[in-house]
Amino acid sequence: MIPSASDLLVVEDLSKSFTLHLHGGKRLPVVAKVSFAVKRGECVVLGGPSGVGKSSILKIVFGNYLAGAGHIYLSDGERFLDIANATPREVVSARRRLMGYVSQFLRVIPRVSALDIVAAAARDAGLAPGAAKNRAENLLARLNLPERLWTLPPATFSGGEQQRVNIARGFAGEHRLLILDEPTASLDAANREAVVGLIAERRAAGAGFLAIFHDEDVRARVADRVLDVSAFAPREAA
Repeated sequence: MIPSASDLLVVEDLSKSFTLHLHGGKRLPVVAKVSFAVKRGECVVLGGPSGVGKSSILKIVFGNYLAGAGHIYLSDGERFLDIANATPREVVSARRRLMGYVSQFLRVIPRVSALDIVAAAARDAGLAPGAAKNRAENLLARLNLPERLWTLPPATFSGGEQQRVNIARGFAGEHRLLILDEPTASLDAANREAVVGLIAERRAAGAGFLAIFHDEDVRARVADRVLDVSAFAPREAA
């Protein structure tokens, strides 16, 4: 699969196994020969039953897990960076400039305020301090986080409030590719609607999305296509 100018991400023959060192080095295959592309302005959603490897694919694309085999071509201007074979420094740079990630859980430094967490993500993505603070305030307001909470650390928040901070942090930069792992799972209807709106705006600006949504309504509204990850089950696990 040769990346084209309209591609943001091309995954080619991606495979992954985990080695269980506490069980005699037994290898646990996760996915095999995964191939797909995400184009500019497109939202590709990974589907399939729990445990089939959806979140693992997201983490491999983002560089949290090492690929066992294959290629992950990420658009970087006029070239493509192969995340599967990139150096740690190249992966860190790609995360700062090219791809954002919203996980299922908020993991942050304790005692740092919600506003500072989101503003720091915007600064890391290249925004000036004043613009980063404005971006953070706008996102927290759009996600209906009460202003009285902005100066407090998210450890004191409910699960839904923490996830709104998590989403704001993921959208704080101007990344070309956004990776979303169940971002709306703990949100009410109003905040799910806010997330759908943020996705639509970024897509209109040319950003692409690789996501997991178990919420059928949200998935139906944002997905251009759903990729069944069951098709990539390793033979040993089939």
